[in-house]
Amino acid sequence: MDNFKKAGEHYFETLKKRSKESRIYKPYQSTGLLLAELLEDPSHKSLYMKLAKTYDNSELIQLARTVSDRKNIDNKGAYFMKILKSQD
Repeated sequence: MDNFKKAGEHYFETLKKRSKESRIYKPYQSTGLLLAELLEDPSHKSLYMKLAKTYDNSELIQLARTVSDRKNIDNKGAYFMKILKSQD
């Protein structure tokens, strides 16, 4: 019974360590995380990954860098989305 308990504890420790590691498998995931970082909007990183899957990644990054350079914008993510939508 002790071996079972130790194995369970080891398993949960391993899961905790794995949950803290980033697992990026596709290029659009990396782009989405970069967009979230540039726009200071980590809560919407899955949205940026979806956009990176749909749109040209270099154009998205260029637009995000332009938005992130502007100091007078409070919500950079919303402003980015507004510009992106107006370009369609």
